[in-house]
Amino acid sequence: MAVVRVRNLSDETLRVLKMRAAAHGITTEAEIREILEDAARPKDRLKIGSALAALAQPLGGIDLDTKRTPP
Repeated sequence: MAVVRVRNLSDETLRVLKMRAAAHGITTEAEIREILEDAARPKDRLKIGSALAALAQPLGGIDLDTKRTPP
């Protein structure tokens, strides 16, 4: 796991983060982690594998042979 240090965060921002964490019943660190995860990987992002599978579904799906032997 990576470790990130945030410098020069205003006291007001930290106070709000602590209040949000308390409202969610989690630590400030966990609240910040969730905020960053949501920003980096939004729940409504396009997942290409799922999109391709949904596209192929009306055609009977696809069968990918992932166990190929080397030549």
